[in-house]
Amino acid sequence: MPFLITGPAARAKATLLLAPGAGAPATSVWMETFAAMLAEARIRALRFDFAYMAERQRTGSRRPPPKAETLMAEYAAAVPALKVPDVSGPLLIGGKSLGGRVASLIAQSEFASGRIAGLVCLGYPFHPPKQPEKLRTAHLLDLTCPSLIVQGERDPFGGPQEVAAYGLADGIRVCWARDGDHDLAPRRSSGATLEGNLSEAVQEIARFAEGLAQS
Repeated sequence: MPFLITGPAARAKATLLLAPGAGAPATSVWMETFAAMLAEARIRALRFDFAYMAERQRTGSRRPPPKAETLMAEYAAAVPALKVPDVSGPLLIGGKSLGGRVASLIAQSEFASGRIAGLVCLGYPFHPPKQPEKLRTAHLLDLTCPSLIVQGERDPFGGPQEVAAYGLADGIRVCWARDGDHDLAPRRSSGATLEGNLSEAVQEIARFAEGLAQS
């Protein structure tokens, strides 16, 4: 499995394995920007595409992505595929939207086996937009893997009031990007900026990783 590697080869605070959202590849502007910002914070980012996205890139097909549950084995296979020189510091798994959801579905078993130290989700899809009754939270209620979710305050997949009522496991920390949408992007009128929200997200991940390294 090919990985796009960004960040320090040695003495990184952590290594973060990242899968993208459903509609964009690991080379999207958002993913490229975020990986570069992680590298500046001495977090090594390893990005990869699921097979369906790689096929889209090759053929131009626009078939919808498969269900998250069918991608679990593919993400789980990516963890042992990492080579020792590519990993520095605690190993975290996660991703943006769909990528983070798939990572969350395997996080407990990967953590219990000692293969990973934590989970990072960027814009977790708690439910489909305008369908708050279709929750994707059952596995998050008793998760013991240390987890960080960075969510936009205006995310149509789950906002502050909704998430506060879900009863997520104590080990899950949710940080809110000011006026952010599903990409953490705020409205201009808010006074916040996408760069600022992404920077805050990177700082939260760095603090999260440092805490894991000290525990």
